Amino acid sequence: MEVLLISPPTESAVSEVMGTTGPPLGLAYLASMVRDEHDVKIVDSTAEQLDKEDVAKKIKDWDPDIVGLTATTSAIPDAYEMAKIAKNNDENTRVVLGGPHATFLPERTMRECPHIDFVVREEGEYTFKELVSALGKGGEFRGIAGLTYRKGKKIISNPPRSLIENIDEIPIPSYDLLPMKKYRSDGIEFATILTSRGCPFRCVFCSSSLQFGKKWRGHSVERVMEELSMLRHEYGKTEIEFLDDTFTLLRPRAIAIADKMRKEGLDISWSASSRVDTFSTELANAVKKAGAHTVYFGLESGSQKTLDFIGKGITPEKSESAVKKARCAGLKTLGSFVIGFPDETQDDVNQTIKFSKKVGVDLAQFTIATPYPGTKLWTYALKRKLLLTMNWRKFTTLEPVMKLKYLTPFQIARALKLAYLKFYLRPKTLAMDLIRGKGFIFRKAMHYFATELFRRKRHDIK
Repeated sequence: MEVLLISPPTESAVSEVMGTTGPPLGLAYLASMVRDEHDVKIVDSTAEQLDKEDVAKKIKDWDPDIVGLTATTSAIPDAYEMAKIAKNNDENTRVVLGGPHATFLPERTMRECPHIDFVVREEGEYTFKELVSALGKGGEFRGIAGLTYRKGKKIISNPPRSLIENIDEIPIPSYDLLPMKKYRSDGIEFATILTSRGCPFRCVFCSSSLQFGKKWRGHSVERVMEELSMLRHEYGKTEIEFLDDTFTLLRPRAIAIADKMRKEGLDISWSASSRVDTFSTELANAVKKAGAHTVYFGLESGSQKTLDFIGKGITPEKSESAVKKARCAGLKTLGSFVIGFPDETQDDVNQTIKFSKKVGVDLAQFTIATPYPGTKLWTYALKRKLLLTMNWRKFTTLEPVMKLKYLTPFQIARALKLAYLKFYLRPKTLAMDLIRGKGFIFRKAMHYFATELFRRKRHDIK
């Protein structure tokens, strides 16, 4: 069968602000599951700078039997448009949708878009493989766990699929089907890798532990090295971003991977994410020696009240300690902060902005608390009727979509801008940036503001 996997054209805050986007690894994993038996192609619209007309032409030229789509919440309307285009090209084309939004709202998703035939929920590799096989044999879907589908006018959701216990059995993503030369940041080509799945924590704003399970499962060190070696030697990548929710969850394993990278002389520079309570001096030194340059910490807030609401299980003091360990090892640090939780006051927000400057991170990312489907925050907001809109395009973390008890949407939107200004436009920060980073931080900050102003003006015009 002809299978076309598409990451739809969409407005991406990440690509607009950073000037780049990462590979759609989810589609690359699906391709690897079925390519031995079927003809598979991948279209990464954002990386290839394709608009809807461009993708429509590819659909028409290739005339696939199956179109597979992936989308985050804010990009769901774009996936709907692609589904319609695929069906208008050939009503017999089967349209499949996956991703976190569809996973948690499968029936609603299919009601909103009548052109979608199937939703693959949660961990999708084996569900998708079985679905493609069933379609090739004429179609019997009752026994496919993790699948939602139409049967006449009914929408049926089969029972969930069990987690894949040994994720080493999942084939390496089909990097060769992606436009690997297109993934660049500041002129440097980069690649991404996912070495583990699942998260035992359950922060209120994150759906990862629900989509990939609360049980953490990691690739073996050997499998990680096989994939890294492929990226380095076959694709010439010298910059790698580890996409694990918490690369450092099992410190001995993270250290073992770092040691192996160093001993094998991979000669790559890389970044990864860590919780502050899974970070140590030993780990910091090990990853630095292996070529790591930046650690991303989810610091979230400077208010202990807010941290407790989030369910983060950390304190501001733990955050300061982890950042200090990273910096002592020579690592750069990026802290992510979230403002705009339902019971936050202006003082709570101010504490977070003040803490972002005090904690010692080199870079800071600020976002607005957004109740994505499937999260505890979503359930909390629905129960208390806090949602301001169901316009999925607004679920970007850059604008308020939820009522707050003490602050207005305007106050939160203004606080987001002030947070960036107060963090990045400090004399000391600018001076060190000019000396060490040649103005990198300043350029990124200004790029953010220019993009945000342009985005808002464009939306106001519409």
